[in-house]
Amino acid sequence: MNLEKSAGLSTIILGVVLLVFPMFSLELISIIVGVSLIFFGISTVAMGFTMKDAMDIFAKISMVIGIISIIFGLLFIFYIDVLSFLVGIQFYIVGFIMIICAITGLISRINTLSIFTSVIVLIMGILSIALAIFSFNQPIYIAIIMGVGLIIEGVTVLLMDN
Repeated sequence: MNLEKSAGLSTIILGVVLLVFPMFSLELISIIVGVSLIFFGISTVAMGFTMKDAMDIFAKISMVIGIISIIFGLLFIFYIDVLSFLVGIQFYIVGFIMIICAITGLISRINTLSIFTSVIVLIMGILSIALAIFSFNQPIYIAIIMGVGLIIEGVTVLLMDN
């Protein structure tokens, strides 16, 4: 079995786990969001260092956003008991951080690829806030939505012709 098919099968299995055990999944989501924020923060800090010569203020803003992202990522990973019921808040925080970072990228206009990725990050930030509004009333629905999404993605990967 090749790597893509293995990834598709793993995605389906993870989706089923999210559907069957939604409460456990909320803790898993907290860890995933934490790890994602840490990597996002590291890359944003690195981006700030690379654009330090071009635009000093945007470099500083990127580095501050990156450091805040890393701090929140660590909080989401190590304080699961406290934050597991705040899934909606997590999406708000991630959404606002993504929107601020995207606006900074759009204003700085380093290159065409930077503008394109900034627009995508902006759209994802807006979707994250919309998901936060939906999940604020019932955070358990996030696990169900993610489970269904993972199953659909896994089936799509398995059915793709290589």
